[in-house]
Amino acid sequence: MKFRVLLVALCGIGLAVAPAAAQQPIVIKFSHVVAVNTPKGKGAEYFKKLAEERTKGRVKVEVYPNSSLFKDGEEMEALQLGSVQMLAPSVSKFGPLGAREFEVFDLPFMFDNYDELHKVTGGAVGKQLFKKLESKGIVGLSYWDNGFKVMSANKPLRKPEDMKGLKMRIQSSKVLDAQMRAFGALPQVMAFSEVYQAMQTGVVDGSENPPSNFYTQKMHEVQKYLTLTDHGVIEYAVIANKKFWDGLPADIRTALEGAMKDSTTYANDIAKKENDDALAAVKASGKTEIITLTPQEKAAWKKAAIPVHKENESRVGKDIIEAVYKEAGFKP
Repeated sequence: MKFRVLLVALCGIGLAVAPAAAQQPIVIKFSHVVAVNTPKGKGAEYFKKLAEERTKGRVKVEVYPNSSLFKDGEEMEALQLGSVQMLAPSVSKFGPLGAREFEVFDLPFMFDNYDELHKVTGGAVGKQLFKKLESKGIVGLSYWDNGFKVMSANKPLRKPEDMKGLKMRIQSSKVLDAQMRAFGALPQVMAFSEVYQAMQTGVVDGSENPPSNFYTQKMHEVQKYLTLTDHGVIEYAVIANKKFWDGLPADIRTALEGAMKDSTTYANDIAKKENDDALAAVKASGKTEIITLTPQEKAAWKKAAIPVHKENESRVGKDIIEAVYKEAGFKP
């Protein structure tokens, strides 16, 4: 009798627990490698806020900044294995996965402004590029800006010939390597965290960065000149594990897509503002002279760089390059 009562009681507890268990939130681990107070870091926190509000707590987003969950070289494999559900890597990370088409964003002078860039990232080409990731078990959700790159060195860079012989730090990219060589510079692949010391000790003479990176890494303390070339972009892609994303309830996925769309606007607005603010701060420091190119000078840089597009057609894909030309209104 006691056993039966106990059994019934346990069944009752089970019935009471079952609905509660069913209400457990869906956990999304969102890992990235930069600080919370960066455009990407702020964008991730904003997505968390919107996602949790709009799903009324049915989704819980756990954001892991500063490589606190997975490091730069580990995160992509972790996503594919399902150990983390979302990432926001630089698009240059997709080349080693076999999606070299994303290197189109590394081609110099492809975009003159954010409007042209967003026509591509928010249009048919952006979607086409994301399709390339699906066979890798990855779904692309959105593109987030880091900003347009400028050139820095300890000598004034007014024309491409001024780059001749300079050791310039780049991200690991065959396209960026070709770009620096087109200017006569010697490209040096180096981890971002090592650049300040390398500039300080003369291991490298300069680098390319969006102004926000240049200022927050205190490069203005060890670089005398900054030229507003705006010759390229650094772009992020917010991505998710495809199996996880496709397995979400339809209403949840719709709510998250809306949250991502609004987070993208937020993150991109921050990126532009922080780059503008960083330039003002560099100028105010008095340590780095900012060089603004004349239209004629800018044209000379562009002329030197455009052959890099042709050189990399077989690597990036002629069809993708021409599609970006069309969408961005680029005329080589």
